[in-house]
Amino acid sequence: MILPMLSEAKTALWANRLRSFLTMLGMMIGVAAVILMSAIGEGSKKSINEQIAAMGSNLFIVMSGSTTSSGARAGFGAAPTLTTKDATAISELPGVVAVAPTVMGSAQMVYGSNNWSARMVASTPGFFDVREWGVERGYIFSDSDVRNAARVVVLGQTVAENLFGDEDPVGKTIRIKQSPYVVIGVLSKKGQSIMGDDQDDTAIVPLTTGQRKLFGSQFKDSVRMIMVKAESEEIMPKVEKSLIGLLRERHRIRDGAEDDFNVRNFSAILAASAQATEVMSILLGAIASISLLVGGIGIMNIMLVSVTERTREIGIRIAIGARERDILMQFLLEAVMISIIGCIIGVIIGVGGAYIVKELFQTAVEITQSSIAIAFLVAAGVGIFFGFYPARKAAKLEPIEALRYQ
Repeated sequence: MILPMLSEAKTALWANRLRSFLTMLGMMIGVAAVILMSAIGEGSKKSINEQIAAMGSNLFIVMSGSTTSSGARAGFGAAPTLTTKDATAISELPGVVAVAPTVMGSAQMVYGSNNWSARMVASTPGFFDVREWGVERGYIFSDSDVRNAARVVVLGQTVAENLFGDEDPVGKTIRIKQSPYVVIGVLSKKGQSIMGDDQDDTAIVPLTTGQRKLFGSQFKDSVRMIMVKAESEEIMPKVEKSLIGLLRERHRIRDGAEDDFNVRNFSAILAASAQATEVMSILLGAIASISLLVGGIGIMNIMLVSVTERTREIGIRIAIGARERDILMQFLLEAVMISIIGCIIGVIIGVGGAYIVKELFQTAVEITQSSIAIAFLVAAGVGIFFGFYPARKAAKLEPIEALRYQ
């Protein structure tokens, strides 16, 4: 019974090809918009998650304090209020798995006829644990290298490529500020940070090497920041509270007085960015879904017109024995067929559009099977919902009145 009805629906739609296509157009645009917006939103979420993973999970950044000169206040990191002893004390707090006291700057590096200026990071082996950053070749420096202020360096991939090209850097000697340093390792690729910086454009040396030989400081053992990695996301609030309490006690800060340091919950910042992206994805999907509603209204309008045009045909069918449910099913199938065909074309347009956006604008897109499945289900639902009233109106026609219709 269904197959003859489908054949009849196809014949009816094909007889009014242009009108059928224009009816499908709203559905096509709606489905394509939903898939495209969903792909862009999911791509943004994936990009944020990758950036969170690249920065390191469960991460705190403790910045040293600010200074005031002639009424002008410098930003955090300007005053030498943090030391390596603070880092040691923090590492003993419950829930802390890794700590990395850090000093940062920039320096010119030279190898043969090549030179490159990059961000220099001076830290301890804990830096690689905190940042969850492994080596692709070679190895990282040890605690012994930190104690001896060894002239060794681990290069990020951008630095290695610009200094060495295709040559293996491990074991080679480069000059940093006119002093020789042995390259002991090349880091794995990290990519861009959430701020857009190239994290691979970095060279890392032992903390004491940076303090004594690269950056210099009149305050012994002072560091610009301390990176702290907690055991899990769940205990981060507890760790943050303990960390602040410990530093206030060590720095002898009175109750009510302002901290001489600043604690940033980096994971919370990135998670907030991810949540904002997710909300934006939902909003984009909701806006795109309006096109499906418009497409559904278009289907209802055209089906009402079709019922009016085919009133006499309906009367003849009822007169020769067609039941009410047969008429209802016939017009419902036509509405659903319009929806499904429009959906298929819309999926093709949406997927193709997503890849075009990716190539033209270098934007991350992530096409999911769930978005396509939802588009199909919604399209069928819209066809049934908006096709039901015209189909019911056709089924309720009185045969005598229908046959009289001119």
